Amino acid sequence: MFNGNAIQGKKDLAMEYQAQIPILRPSIHARRANMTVKFQDLYNFTVEGNVDDVNVLNEVREKVRQQGRVWWALEANKGVNWYLDTHVSSTLKSSLKFSVLVNAITLKRLIRKGIPPSLRPKVWFSLSGAAKKKSTVPETYYNDLILAVENKVTPATKQIDQDLPRTFPGHPWLDTPEGHAALRRVLVGYSFRDSDVGYCQGLNYVAALLLLVMKTEEEAFWMLAVLLENVLVNDCYTNNLSGCHVDQRVFKDLLTKKCPRIATHLEALEFDVSLVCTEWFLCLFSKSLPSETTLRVWDVLFYEGAQILFYAALAIFKMNEEELLLAHQVGDVINIIQRTTHHLFDPDVLLTVAFDAMGFMTTTNISKQRKKQEPAVMAELDQRLRRLTSLNGDEK
Repeated sequence: MFNGNAIQGKKDLAMEYQAQIPILRPSIHARRANMTVKFQDLYNFTVEGNVDDVNVLNEVREKVRQQGRVWWALEANKGVNWYLDTHVSSTLKSSLKFSVLVNAITLKRLIRKGIPPSLRPKVWFSLSGAAKKKSTVPETYYNDLILAVENKVTPATKQIDQDLPRTFPGHPWLDTPEGHAALRRVLVGYSFRDSDVGYCQGLNYVAALLLLVMKTEEEAFWMLAVLLENVLVNDCYTNNLSGCHVDQRVFKDLLTKKCPRIATHLEALEFDVSLVCTEWFLCLFSKSLPSETTLRVWDVLFYEGAQILFYAALAIFKMNEEELLLAHQVGDVINIIQRTTHHLFDPDVLLTVAFDAMGFMTTTNISKQRKKQEPAVMAELDQRLRRLTSLNGDEK
């Protein structure tokens, strides 16, 4: 039996949320001239684009509204936390109720179509494992940690202080004393939680976007923790960035298999994919793609795993295949890729290619590829370290 008040509450919430998503209306002069205009996206980032981009973003906002209605209808029908009953353990598959399996399939499809921004905080927190991780420590863990490290100075805290003003400059909240302070506490706190990672450039953008989504420092901190400790491989952000180097090699192999024409052409141009992919993998696309497109990738990341990063990276190249094949210089390739990522305001354009044209990849497959590449990467890093040590010795 449904609770009428609860359903009405959902409707009120839906209407309230829709009211918060304004339709962008470029000026008549801008429409006529098709000139570059500035506008704010769903997360209040000021971006530049043409009138077509504005129209695309308005279409995306309407899709967000529609997805919100779907999610709220499911909550009214199945219960507020229906998606928590979807994890399928291999040992329990045979005894699972049919309804649970249906929920799992429904949830995967829904997440790939996008979690409504108003529901992202609680869905991410639950499905990523962040809530479970937080539950294993005392309730005051985060506050105690922040108090304990408040006045401590380390190489990590110095680098964080330098990076704060560079993190999404111009954003109406992140680029304020309050925003800087909140971001600093999250990053400094995590640098002491995991001294092996400490702080790595790139994490400032990731943590900043987590703060915008999660709304509270503590939840952003736990999302960062589950991301670095469970979702991603644990060597992505260590001092030598070995995990990032491994990912570059894995991606290069995947590009050869999935997009052989592009890979052959780029090799002829002596184009190194790390010129664009390093930032993608370290910042998880937060610095390269429009915010809603990045967060749609993260929707999948927190539910299905890190393979989505490879899916998305491959899709960006695949979408530009014909134009890339006509490129004659490394600079041309970079310009094509950057122009595309800057204007990818419709997440469905990217994710449709990622899931429909790139074949099937699993976390297990990616892990095998990483293990295959690790020895060569470690040998290369070791050789580089010896060379630097030798040069330093000669200078002395």
